[in-house]
Amino acid sequence: MKFAILGCGYVAEFYGRTLPNYPALEFLGAHDLDAQKQAAYLRRFPGRAYASLGELLSDPAVELVLNLTNPRAHFETTRRCLLAGKHVYSEKPLAMNSADAAALAVLAQERKLRLASAPCSLLSETAQTLGKALRDGIIGKVRLVYANFDDGMIAPRQAPWNWRNELGVAWPAKDEFEVGCTYEHAGYVLTWLAAFFGPVRRITAFASCQLPDKGIPVERMAPDFTVGCLEYDQQIVARVTCGLVAPLDKSLTIIGDEGTLTVRNVRQDAGPVWLRRYQETGWRAGLMGLMNRAQRKLDAWCPAWPWRGKEWVWSRRLPLVRQPVGRFVSVGKPVDFARGPAELAEAIREQRACRLSAELACHLVELVEALQHPERRVSGHDLNTEFSPPPPMARAN
Repeated sequence: MKFAILGCGYVAEFYGRTLPNYPALEFLGAHDLDAQKQAAYLRRFPGRAYASLGELLSDPAVELVLNLTNPRAHFETTRRCLLAGKHVYSEKPLAMNSADAAALAVLAQERKLRLASAPCSLLSETAQTLGKALRDGIIGKVRLVYANFDDGMIAPRQAPWNWRNELGVAWPAKDEFEVGCTYEHAGYVLTWLAAFFGPVRRITAFASCQLPDKGIPVERMAPDFTVGCLEYDQQIVARVTCGLVAPLDKSLTIIGDEGTLTVRNVRQDAGPVWLRRYQETGWRAGLMGLMNRAQRKLDAWCPAWPWRGKEWVWSRRLPLVRQPVGRFVSVGKPVDFARGPAELAEAIREQRACRLSAELACHLVELVEALQHPERRVSGHDLNTEFSPPPPMARAN
């Protein structure tokens, strides 16, 4: 499928680096309002330099637009692409509020076009391995989920406005602080939970700005800490946090009647999934018993030793549903950004539902809006959006 990129900012390079994993995607060119960013991108990833969005949309060869503009521009730019007859894959969020997201989904349906949205990490080897473990019932009935996406106190201490990608494009600090880390990042865990447990039925949320001065002037500082309790069917409850204050923690733990499943970093597409059973048998149970008896003796003998009070448990690493194929962005960012556009293009080609559907994207917008702006929910805790949970990838059946 032939596609063009709209927006050559910080994240665009990550898509460009992983596009070679998908030969069926043919890059035609790009447009950005900043001519320098556009030129730098097209030097690294050769293609046509579209002088305007209108010129890009008037190119009949472009079938799909990859919308990488800033979040507050997503609604209008995606709307224009759909009106021009182009399929769209949008970076997250699809829009800044539920009404705009729903309007885009309706427009795509009316125009018989496909609309999908990031994040795509629910297609990763790690997420698919975790989903298979849940379907196989290896921890029994799921009761509770702890999901975190805390980036640490990056601002002002790390001066993130000075960060640059390999093309020299700056991390959009001002836009990130004004839009809010919840809109930018909570989707990384929320989409996984959507794939595993379906739509959220009720939500209770709290948001605050703990660091109003992050080192650069902004028009309006968004909350930098949000926490929500999300209620799913089958009496499953998830506690989700997102912020720029607490220490780095991007972990996900799912608690069942017979054990826990843990992913220590949801931003590693092929990271390990750890299983801990509450009651081990055989030699594992004997070894843990021996270690914990020794632990108690050391606690009594040396009150100051650093592991005082530790309980030793056995965690096993589950085999991934498959080993990763192709390249990631880098060793430090083991992520395949191009999975999303490839999934959408494949769904169009195969005439099937896309796993990253517009309905799922609308649900995600409703969730992040409720988390970051609980004051807007004048009608109570219930949510309105519905979607069909995306089926597992073939490799995870």
